[in-house]
Amino acid sequence: MTTFDSIASHLERQAIELPSWAFGNSGTRFRVFTTPGTPRDPFEKIADAAQVNKHTGLAPSVALHIPWDKVDDYGVLRAHAEEHGVALGTINSNTFQDEEYKFGSLAATDAKARQRAIDHHFDCIDIMNATGSRDLKIWLADGTNYSGQDDMRRRQDNLAESLATIYAALGDDQRLVLEYKFFEPAFYHMDVPDWGTAYAQVAALGDKAMVCLDTGHHAPGTNIEFIVMQLLRLGKLGSFDFNSRNYADDDLIVGAADPFQLFRIMVEVVRGGGYDEGTYVAFMLDQCHNIEEKIPGQIRSVLNVQEMSARALMIDHDALDAAQRANDVLGANGIMMDAFYTDVRPALAAWRESCGLPADPMAAYAASGYQQQIVADRVGGTQAGWGA
Repeated sequence: MTTFDSIASHLERQAIELPSWAFGNSGTRFRVFTTPGTPRDPFEKIADAAQVNKHTGLAPSVALHIPWDKVDDYGVLRAHAEEHGVALGTINSNTFQDEEYKFGSLAATDAKARQRAIDHHFDCIDIMNATGSRDLKIWLADGTNYSGQDDMRRRQDNLAESLATIYAALGDDQRLVLEYKFFEPAFYHMDVPDWGTAYAQVAALGDKAMVCLDTGHHAPGTNIEFIVMQLLRLGKLGSFDFNSRNYADDDLIVGAADPFQLFRIMVEVVRGGGYDEGTYVAFMLDQCHNIEEKIPGQIRSVLNVQEMSARALMIDHDALDAAQRANDVLGANGIMMDAFYTDVRPALAAWRESCGLPADPMAAYAASGYQQQIVADRVGGTQAGWGA
């Protein structure tokens, strides 16, 4: 296998964006749970996210969700983030919680609903201009529950027209990233259910439109790494939303349910140039921490991605290519499995120390006293959560 020392330069470039909403309260469809010390506004969310970067060096930016993270002055929020050593990243739109979007937003038959959704995205672009953000990420709850409820082809045409209007408003250095999900909340059809639909829509827009792959947004048994490969091959994999799933879109800690799948995905990322210098692929978490503490949950998440990335980088690709070309089935598989079973944790701990970071970020955070401090300080007010 490749030596750990030879992959250090790749690890130095690794950056995983954190979602602001991971630090707020969340739960199930039946209950949103509260926890002591939860942030009460976007400023406190960013302060918590900065702790993850402080202890891991892996999370230099924070994604915002609008209007959940709405503030009066985004320049002030940007300065606050910079003071904490992080940047503001992807701006995520929200067209799935207002009454006007009951029957859809960008794809809706109702022209007023579509225009309201378009105007919301214009507002998001204005926020991007203030925060210095590159990506506008769009996930739509649009779809239908019953056959014949609406004209699916017309809805695709509506979506294409809406996206083109938003795309035209982007700045030269900004991107539109379209996310897909195969079911929920619509159960008969989703307007953007899969990577092929997302690709068809963004390909029609232009070079500044890309696809976002959420690892939890697929049918059971889907070969996600194949999709990663294909979108990288087509030059349209704009970003990842990392999480983990047992059944559906569970939004659990990435790598928790199937670490081997995360490894296989990272193998294709490396193979497709997703870790090359200057890559256009953005890596982000999209998780909710319902029963575990939120900051340690995010620390564990970015470390999981780092560990599987290191294992993927250690594959001897020359040997693997030779085995594949020779149809050496077990030899090729053995090369993959040797890398997956390599325990990179001691080498990563030593490497972190050489970079001035804690060898054990989880233990360092626990010993820092930050969790106890925010529990004591954040008394009163309204805790942030879904919808706020």
